[in-house]
Amino acid sequence: MAGAGVRVRLLGPVEVVVADGPQAVNGLRRRAVLATLALHAGRVVSVDRLIDVVWGDDLPATAANTLQRHVSYLRGVLGEPGSIVARQPGYLLDTGPESTDVQAAERLLDLARRTTDRNERVEHLTAAVALWRGPPLADVAGSPWLEEQAEHLARLRLEAERALAEARLSVGEHARLVPGLERLVREHPFDEQLHAQLMLALYRDGRQGEAVATYRRLRDTLRENLGIDPSLRLRDLECAILRQDTAIAAPAPTASAQVPVAAQLPPPVPTFTGRDAELAALDALVDRGGAVVISGTAGVGKTALAVHWAHRATERFPDGQLYVNLRGFDPGAAPTEPARALHGFLEALGVPAARMPSDPDAMVSLYRTTVAGRRLLVVLDNARDAEQVRPLLPGSPDCLAIVTSRDQLVPLVVTESAQPVPLDLLSPDEARDLLVRRLGERQVAAEPAAADDIADRCARLPIALAIVSARAATNRHFSLAAVAGELRDLHAVAGELSDLDAFDGGDEATDVRAVFSWSYRTLSPPAARLFRLLSLHPGPDVSAPAVASLAGVAPQASGPVLTELTRANLFTEHTYGRYAFHDLLRAYAAGLADEAEPPAERAAAVQRLLDHCLHTAHAADLVLHPHFSEISLASPRAGVTPERPRSKAAATAWFTAELPVLLAAVPLAARSGFEGHAWRLAWTMAGFLHRQGHWQDWLGTQRIALAAASRIGDQAGQGHAHRSLGLACSRLRRYDEADDHLRRAFDLFTVVGDDAGRAHTCLNLGQLAERQGRYQQALTHSRRALTLFRGTDNRAGQGYTLNAVGWQEALLGNHHRALESCGAALGMLREVDDVQGQADTWDSLGHAHHQLGDDRRAVACYEQALELFTQVQDRYAEASTYANLGRSHRALADVAAARAAWRRALTILDDLGDADAEAIRVDLEQLDAAQLH
Repeated sequence: MAGAGVRVRLLGPVEVVVADGPQAVNGLRRRAVLATLALHAGRVVSVDRLIDVVWGDDLPATAANTLQRHVSYLRGVLGEPGSIVARQPGYLLDTGPESTDVQAAERLLDLARRTTDRNERVEHLTAAVALWRGPPLADVAGSPWLEEQAEHLARLRLEAERALAEARLSVGEHARLVPGLERLVREHPFDEQLHAQLMLALYRDGRQGEAVATYRRLRDTLRENLGIDPSLRLRDLECAILRQDTAIAAPAPTASAQVPVAAQLPPPVPTFTGRDAELAALDALVDRGGAVVISGTAGVGKTALAVHWAHRATERFPDGQLYVNLRGFDPGAAPTEPARALHGFLEALGVPAARMPSDPDAMVSLYRTTVAGRRLLVVLDNARDAEQVRPLLPGSPDCLAIVTSRDQLVPLVVTESAQPVPLDLLSPDEARDLLVRRLGERQVAAEPAAADDIADRCARLPIALAIVSARAATNRHFSLAAVAGELRDLHAVAGELSDLDAFDGGDEATDVRAVFSWSYRTLSPPAARLFRLLSLHPGPDVSAPAVASLAGVAPQASGPVLTELTRANLFTEHTYGRYAFHDLLRAYAAGLADEAEPPAERAAAVQRLLDHCLHTAHAADLVLHPHFSEISLASPRAGVTPERPRSKAAATAWFTAELPVLLAAVPLAARSGFEGHAWRLAWTMAGFLHRQGHWQDWLGTQRIALAAASRIGDQAGQGHAHRSLGLACSRLRRYDEADDHLRRAFDLFTVVGDDAGRAHTCLNLGQLAERQGRYQQALTHSRRALTLFRGTDNRAGQGYTLNAVGWQEALLGNHHRALESCGAALGMLREVDDVQGQADTWDSLGHAHHQLGDDRRAVACYEQALELFTQVQDRYAEASTYANLGRSHRALADVAAARAAWRRALTILDDLGDADAEAIRVDLEQLDAAQLH
């Protein structure tokens, strides 16, 4: 049988998905062979039948030999020789259960038919419909049998879409249904069921007239094309709508049907003006779906246009608006990874952390499944290239993606049919109107020639006009003629920054550097210095405390300087307490820093920033994990004022806000000669990245950390990086890599004499072995960890390890020994007041008592665990303990208590989107079946 995770996809072009992602199947007949085998998955297809389907009447003399070669090729694509088995009289596709998307769709449709829960039915049907990627078997045309199968699968899709619409109507989602149903009735103009559903959705959304008009359009279409009238059922529905019959009123939405409405758009620019042609183009595309690419040079107003139009169109997208800055051309940071953007989108759409996939392709699939059937607007701002954008396109015809980029993104236009909306400089009238909006009608009308001169000197570039008008607005005693004259004179000294040559049109009128230079020269010396130093900050934005440390001044001293920069429009407070550059200004500031700041001062500023990040992250990690700090830090450099989160909520909030900065700070430290900061900063972030499900970021930062520590020969740093890499790889199920990293970590900790590091690594090796089902080996590792922990003063470590020993003893059937170890663990964890550890241990004790048949004691242990898990808000562990509690209640013949516990577990697991929910459903079904007998 082929390895886990292999799937043949037939609901669209034929392709294979393996661990490394989708694999193309080259050749029409090879795809036909694979499709035929996949449509008979698990059953033998005779050689004669395969030849007939693939070649039909066009049979070559070498068909049998060619078929063998095709099968050999397909085995290579599937990844294992045993994926296609030769079995008389032909071949059998053996890729495990549910190895095709057709099987997955049929299972989900069956679950939807069988469930009595309306919300579950919506969930199953939504997932099923999302599996279709286009016309089924789209690239195997020419075979009559496969064409029949394609028609069958197309009918199945239509049935699923009808069922989904019916299910969503039943839970009160009528408003969000309308756009999708409008598309379906256009595709199926004679389908009465779809028209009935659209009529009902419109009526329940308060659009009675449109509902009746929908009926009359169908009536006219049927009469003109088929010579018939609508069915009695549809005529009755029209009458019910006309008399506003209460029988067709909308049901009250259930709690779990309330889908979160994302509202991620940044505020619109209040002085936005012009762009009438582009706004009209966007208006014309709103119902088309797909993608739109707004392209143009930096500072031309792409983001302002996209956000302005998006706010204007929010009512057209009732299911929400997603936004991400992809930082494609940010001079101080790497472009946003699609996986990171998807993680943010899924969080905004209400997907729980426990349901977040670690695999990027799985994340794309979940994203598109989640948005299927919704009417969403997605704004992808500042994209680098088409490859960055493609995974973020929703894939649903009811959604619209607005992409902004300096690049024209021609590949998206070609392959994704994205509509281009190029953006040029403002027209003279638009530029003057922008000045009017910023300076007032009276001032511009009094000096129209000077206003036009300012617009021309700013190249009619919106960002430049904003900077100049801010200067004029804050100095009302300046005439516009004086402002224009200063700007004109400054062209003689502009040209400080070669990086801005791309924005020099070849004459003074298009030299935007003159505008930046003019505004910069008005700053006070402290503000000018801070402006230069801020270009060294690697993140997309910066907090006020970090600004103070970067500058090496007290926090109270940096406030007025920040205010000066924001008033000059050289820095923006885009959200409370957080500031950002426009990327052109960052490039300009970086050039000034290179010229005005000596290398030693630039290096000192970077070190102060890294000290701030490292010491604050370490303090936050200590709040979240007070018993497991394994590194010590040197004192921060003079002028650094780290933040001190005082509570778990504050520590978590700090990590959440600073995560993009921290992810950029690790590579900055590594490439700037601060390798020690690089690996230590990565270490402080590891716990947060683990808990929040940022698995790829965890892996990436630790790889940088390992390289940095290796470069300076820091064996302790290498040990910590290897250990963290082992944990990340284990979480990502890369078990061989995890084992290698953990063993390297153990050896390095041995060399440097770090017994605590060795103890933690042994405990992690035990957890890794346990995940692989090697319980005896897991126990050996955990016992060794316990011996090592006993040589340290880490009582919490000893407690956690004793619990691991007890749990692994229980897995091996040694339940009395498990009770002894877990009892000792509980005492230690109480001693250090580690609530999480105590909860884990009470659950282990309950399991041991249950296995020994003492279910009354087991129930008492589980109830203790639940009380503590509630305190620490570990919902997955809470659900797991409820599941265990239900089994003990069942053993005590307390059916009602077992059902209550399992229902509670099921509620939590469904809320988390965890696959363990299916096992609980089976337990409940078996419980109900046993009662019936």
